[in-house]
Amino acid sequence: MTNRRFTVLDHIESDAFVPLSREANAEKKEILQQPIEMIDLEKLKGIDALVTAYGKASIQARNIGECAQVYEQMLTDTDRPTILLGLAGPLIAAGLRKVIRDMIVNRMVDVIVSTGAILYQDLYQAVGFRHAVGSPDADDKKLRDLYIDRIYDTFVDEERFWRLDCSVGHFADHLPPGNYSSRQFLYELGMSLDDDQSILACAARAGVPIFSPAINDSSIGIGLTEHYHDCFTNGRPSVVIDSIRDNYELTQIVVKSPCSAAFYVAGGVPKNYINDSVVMSYIFGTDTGGHRYALQLTTDVPHWGGLSGSTLSEATSWGKISKKATHSMAFVEPSVSFPLVVGSALNKGVAKNRSKLVLEWDSPKLTKLTPKA
Repeated sequence: MTNRRFTVLDHIESDAFVPLSREANAEKKEILQQPIEMIDLEKLKGIDALVTAYGKASIQARNIGECAQVYEQMLTDTDRPTILLGLAGPLIAAGLRKVIRDMIVNRMVDVIVSTGAILYQDLYQAVGFRHAVGSPDADDKKLRDLYIDRIYDTFVDEERFWRLDCSVGHFADHLPPGNYSSRQFLYELGMSLDDDQSILACAARAGVPIFSPAINDSSIGIGLTEHYHDCFTNGRPSVVIDSIRDNYELTQIVVKSPCSAAFYVAGGVPKNYINDSVVMSYIFGTDTGGHRYALQLTTDVPHWGGLSGSTLSEATSWGKISKKATHSMAFVEPSVSFPLVVGSALNKGVAKNRSKLVLEWDSPKLTKLTPKA
């Protein structure tokens, strides 16, 4: 006689639970019908496969997968939404410069709204300076003595920052004086650069407008302040950044677009600014209905009540995100999540047939917004 090994399956059926009604059992079966799929690293090939697998997993992995799906829908919608990319945080220091540059040259973004710091650090790289590997445990007093600035675990040379700040001011000296939107000034700055990896340079040549509504709060603003001081001291007119012109120009882009989509990296001013462009559409007698698509990659959380962590559902209550919008958020630090979402779309080639958006300006008026193959 053969002895059979006892298994847990021998008593898997149990009468310990109170039987559910037929209706409840049907509802339960419906709720439990979709299993979590285990990530099989032996079978996955490429970023797109990993991100797709994330979407069938759980926790923030699923959120990254869902954000990637939302981005793909933005890029493939036949109505061709105007995609507005909001950038905040230490993205260049984190090594994400080329991720943003690749979005521009591959027609994966139409408008950029950024903090001034990100654009300044792109400029810092464009003129030949580099960010250096550092440590959050460095002796900051010693760094101060050596004029080394620390961005968490990244170092930059303050002497080079100072030289570049001054260069921005001298650059403004050679522009015709008057009021400029940040878009106009950053276009001129981008066109002056000879670096095919630069965000500013690539955007200027591709016709992708960049707005920096808080440009004063950056080293670009410091350079422009030096320019302003020199002009004021010597009694000559200066270049002035007209932030309300920014509002006027960006809102026209949203109003003239068939629909809009928002891609927020971190939060801050760029997130609210992109959303407020929807609110300001009333100025032109238009109700856009809110962004058709939206996604956000952030570490900020909703329960403190701040804008950076506020949910996209909350933005719906303001009319900034459409009530019918497709949206998702991943609470994952952007140096990890941003390359995954963009890399997935890039690897799949979902934007390869996307038309270029052509904008023509008689500033501050947007005279033409049309897609072009």
